[in-house]
Amino acid sequence: LELTSEEATVLALGLFEDTGSFTFNSTTPEDFEVAAFLRRCGADLNVVADMLTRELSAEQVSLLNALLQSARTYTIQGIDVCIATVSVDKYVGDFALLVHKLKDMENLDVVFALASMDDRIYLVARSRIPEVNVAAIASYFEGGGHATAASATIRNLTLNQAEDKLFEVLQNTIKPTPVARDMMSSPVIYVDSTVTVEEAAQVMVRYNINAMPVVETGTVVGTVTRQVLEKAIFHGLDKQPIDEYMNRDVHTVPPTATLLEIQKYLVEYQQRILSVVIDNRLVGVITRRDLLNYLVNDDSNMPRALHEDLPTTNSTRRKNVSAILAEQLPRNIIELLRSIGELAAEMNYQVYAVGGFIRDLMLRRPNLDIDIVVEGDGIQFARAFADKHHIRARCHTKFNTAVLVFPDGRKMDVASARLEYYQYPAALPIVEFGS
Repeated sequence: LELTSEEATVLALGLFEDTGSFTFNSTTPEDFEVAAFLRRCGADLNVVADMLTRELSAEQVSLLNALLQSARTYTIQGIDVCIATVSVDKYVGDFALLVHKLKDMENLDVVFALASMDDRIYLVARSRIPEVNVAAIASYFEGGGHATAASATIRNLTLNQAEDKLFEVLQNTIKPTPVARDMMSSPVIYVDSTVTVEEAAQVMVRYNINAMPVVETGTVVGTVTRQVLEKAIFHGLDKQPIDEYMNRDVHTVPPTATLLEIQKYLVEYQQRILSVVIDNRLVGVITRRDLLNYLVNDDSNMPRALHEDLPTTNSTRRKNVSAILAEQLPRNIIELLRSIGELAAEMNYQVYAVGGFIRDLMLRRPNLDIDIVVEGDGIQFARAFADKHHIRARCHTKFNTAVLVFPDGRKMDVASARLEYYQYPAALPIVEFGS
């Protein structure tokens, strides 16, 4: 492909404008390669600089000041989002430039600006962080752009209506920043540093795991893998203490550790498992499989080609289930499920409806016999729910289960998510908390 100097200059203008002179996060290595090609074709950077360097008019200075005065920052799903609104009698050009200056002057990660001009409203958005894709948000207003820079022209809405809709879209679109507590498995299966290789191997076989933390006086001191234990047993070292074969070069993270930190340890440092601790106390563990499952189940992290091939997304499936609940269940049962969810959130538990109720719900058959499973102490949850709603709870401590008895005679089984194993044939199960 051969270009004249003038053609290369025009294309370079678009490239510099689209990438913010190569400062936007959406800038790719290919953009730099194209810029190098255009420069070799004779692109005149003096012309580019003259065209892109724009002094503000008095009207633009006034509009920028109005943006600064109206800017408000809201915390949405843990992310600070700035929203500014202005209204002027006539159209003022280069509104996007003013929003860009607002972002730089106030050092904002995310900014949305709405300007009422003439008979329409202009939306301009900028984002420096991957958690907020402004192009996706602008699409709700029939606009578009890039993940870091987007715009839309809004008709048939007042400025207040557009701001309300924008806030609603932000609430529904921005996802919480993923942290360790969102993807960790708990309770944790671990061994003490004093156990033997044989005993540690038995724990792995019992729970069908391939790696686990090693703890000493409550503190994580290492990790051990099934592969290492099998080699030790093969060489007749099954009676040796586990601390001689564990990997001591391990890192731990708090429950608030970010996705990037987790990826660094599990991927870059090639750590098999990552222990999550609070004040050196082990509260969870993240494996590479946990990380992969989280990334795959999050549509925003799914490869575009794969995402487009799927007939429905996970969020769509969740909405369908919600619709079925509203369609099939009476209001009092929906309120009951909602109150269970609220208490679970207060206690930092995950609670699931299980069994025939779910089957019949999917088949749209009437069934109000609801069983729930608690990731955590099901008895503690049942007692808390009974106290809060003034009902009875019959508890079976040995099996970590309970039955909630309501005033109208209805009953609800509550079970703890658990692991079971048998010490010998026909024995009663040994029950431990699971997930």
